[in-house]
Amino acid sequence: MKTAHLMACHECDLLHRLEEVPPGAAAHCVRCGALLHRPKTDSINRTLALAMTGLVLYLVANTHPFLGFQIGAQTRETILVTGIQQLYQQDMKIIATLVLLTVVIVPAVHLGCMLYMLLPLQARRVPRHLARVLRLVVFLKPWGMMEVFLLGILVSIVKLVKMATIIPGIALYAFLGLIFVLAAMSVTLDEHLVWEQIEERQ
Repeated sequence: MKTAHLMACHECDLLHRLEEVPPGAAAHCVRCGALLHRPKTDSINRTLALAMTGLVLYLVANTHPFLGFQIGAQTRETILVTGIQQLYQQDMKIIATLVLLTVVIVPAVHLGCMLYMLLPLQARRVPRHLARVLRLVVFLKPWGMMEVFLLGILVSIVKLVKMATIIPGIALYAFLGLIFVLAAMSVTLDEHLVWEQIEERQ
């Protein structure tokens, strides 16, 4: 049987003793009416499925051709990190580092953290350092800027289409799918449920 636990309203900081919220219902702050918690259906299994899908898409996006450029009889294929290498070689090291962090490293760490949390939870086990890993996931959310990078790629394609024939690679489609998977993963994860597992272990 789950016990009540304390939760502060993120709008007015009023402390509530929150009981278990049944599926389909929601808990609101008694002072300002802000949403405190709304249970998400089958959160662990759905988020884990998305995380595993995201891992496959991430590997494809980083190891397969991203774009191909055909000029006459010559065709050149590039992978995701090629653009980062070009930025570095053109003495734009700060931009190259930011792109590397937000497009390659942060999504990888995000997916790794999610799998670290969800695989044991799905097996009804609580992994070590779960609270720290969950805090890291929350911290990394604003740093995932894959959609900004994709927008930059689309702008570049528009400029290059008059000079060469652009051939989309499988990695581009995987990259696009990964953007939606990461967004869906953030929506389906019930952080409140994970915190409950942490509290029950203590």
